[in-house]
Amino acid sequence: MIGRIIETPACLAEGAAHLVAVEPRFEQALALTGPLPLRRRKDGFAALLDAIVSQQVSVAAGNAIWGRLRDAGLTGPRKVMWATDDDLRACGLSRQKIRYAKALAGARIDYKALRGLPDEEVVAILTEVPGIGRWRAEIYAMFSLGRADVFAPADLALQESARVLFDLPDRPSEKTLRAMAEPWSPWRGVAARALWAYYHVAKEREGIR
Repeated sequence: MIGRIIETPACLAEGAAHLVAVEPRFEQALALTGPLPLRRRKDGFAALLDAIVSQQVSVAAGNAIWGRLRDAGLTGPRKVMWATDDDLRACGLSRQKIRYAKALAGARIDYKALRGLPDEEVVAILTEVPGIGRWRAEIYAMFSLGRADVFAPADLALQESARVLFDLPDRPSEKTLRAMAEPWSPWRGVAARALWAYYHVAKEREGIR
């Protein structure tokens, strides 16, 4: 069982209605954010390579590096495997990110098969690849696969948004926020979108790329 897939704004509206029913503070957040963004992305190797590229750099820098990789034709697994370190370095990848990109290219992940696997199996497969932690795997499941009940409690923007919305004395830990989110099932992916949107309103900055 893979549960609901978020495909349209109607899915988000259904999830938002559920969240308001189980936790009234979401009504307060949604009144400020308005309709939530769908945030669906393509799945596959390029989506995860782009995620590796964007780690620990600004959005502008990540976009620039990705543009150079695309222009060089280095966004597919075979091309990345065949590329030299100098080729990848010339596009802006650090030594560590070159290692991660090569590891991802060599992992031979069946991306189509991931679409039919349960959330935890998707996370388990992806986190076997160096450079892909649980947070990144959950983001992939949420946005590239559209999983409606995946949450990413290690995300600092989600933690800070939850602190403000729920008037907590401190930013909740990953473990605490994961427990807080359990009652929001089966729409925890919508809760994440709501908290990111609320973070944007409360902090006047983006919480997720």
